[in-house]
Amino acid sequence: MKHKPYTVISSAQYEKRNAIVTMKLITRKSRLKGTVQIPGSKSHTIRAVAIGSLAAGQSLVRSPLDSGDTQAAVTCYRALGAKIDTSDPKLWKVTGTGGQITAPREVVDVGNSGTTLRIAMGSTALAEPGQTITFTGDEQLQSRPVGPLMDSLADLGAKCKSLEEGGRAPVEVNGKLTGGKTTIAATTSQYLSSLLLCTPLAANDTEIDVTLLNEPGYVQMTLDWLDKQQIEYENEQMHKFKIKGNQAYKAFDMTIPADFSSATFFLCAAALAADQVTLRGLDFADSQPDKTVVDYLKAMGADISIEPSSVTIKAAPLRGVELDLNQTPDALPAVAVTAAFAEGTTRLVNVPQARSKETDRINCIAEELKKMAIDVEELPDGLIIHGGLNPPDVRRTKYLAPRFTGGLFLDGRSDHRIVMALSLAGLCSDGQCTIDTAAAMNVTFPDYVELMKSIGANMKLTD
Repeated sequence: MKHKPYTVISSAQYEKRNAIVTMKLITRKSRLKGTVQIPGSKSHTIRAVAIGSLAAGQSLVRSPLDSGDTQAAVTCYRALGAKIDTSDPKLWKVTGTGGQITAPREVVDVGNSGTTLRIAMGSTALAEPGQTITFTGDEQLQSRPVGPLMDSLADLGAKCKSLEEGGRAPVEVNGKLTGGKTTIAATTSQYLSSLLLCTPLAANDTEIDVTLLNEPGYVQMTLDWLDKQQIEYENEQMHKFKIKGNQAYKAFDMTIPADFSSATFFLCAAALAADQVTLRGLDFADSQPDKTVVDYLKAMGADISIEPSSVTIKAAPLRGVELDLNQTPDALPAVAVTAAFAEGTTRLVNVPQARSKETDRINCIAEELKKMAIDVEELPDGLIIHGGLNPPDVRRTKYLAPRFTGGLFLDGRSDHRIVMALSLAGLCSDGQCTIDTAAAMNVTFPDYVELMKSIGANMKLTD
């Protein structure tokens, strides 16, 4: 049998993965009130680590998100030659490689971070020919495709090889990326972001034809970083890009904005169960697509007011609506649970990429909603949710299942966003709601429970 080094894990890794399975989150009916400072953006933090690692000199990353995914990016780029000091949780110092990638002897394990894997594959393609860098990750990550990105990197001069069938990690990447022309269907925006971040450092110019683009807002985040770096490129309405080669990244000093993806859970919780909750640190001028969740909740009837640096939300009767979630696939679990408590039917559509995240989130959240006796239909690209679970202090309807009032056990699927989304149901139940695999929250939001408790949520973690 061929030896597969990526299947060998240390005892510490085993214990960490086992903890994800055994940890449970218990939530009970709550009334929320107070103020929360939302932590930094995962997407921006990973981009900062990547660009700082490719730049020359020392970059300062202020108020980064410290989580499983961002630490995976730190570990990855350290392996590629960058020096990254994270001893101060409020100020990370990244001493870059000047684009000179070195291949580590060990396999690079990016854990659960699909963003890190895809962006780092592009960075790795900048290494000199003959250097082979192998990436792997956890079981969920190994189920997520990277084939289209591999094909485009190959078009541009690199060599990529999947060590398993189906164009998935573990994957080997060999340089050197030289530039040229490629066409890509970006079923996830991470493919295109990876190409946009690495091609400015190629020797020659690059042209990218984009035949499909989901989540364009995340590509705009990447372009904003390129703009701040004064990278030269042409953008033809996100359908075609021309990137000048032989450019370089510069060291920077950047404060990471608060994460709208993390704020989603507080926005939805407050819409269901808050006297008044204020979220601070959110910048609506930032291009993070999940800021659109505020518009979704407004359309459902939520009481929301926006100030220059904060959002205040109060619980109000919610109604079913149709929402196009293509730009915000990460919001699907939380919005779906919120819709379960809205009066009438909610349609969440045009988000097929949600089936290729850490889990098939469309199927998984549908199955968990059915445990609450919610009438839910799966679409190829979304969900139809016939609501009726009313939040506290509102008359219950026929959809409220007896087992939900007396206690409910839900499966978090080892998916951080599903765990946190399901916790919202517990805030509005008369009985105890227990969600397993709760340690998965550490991937993006290790402080979730403590911040929820700070505004009155009756939550606790237990083995």
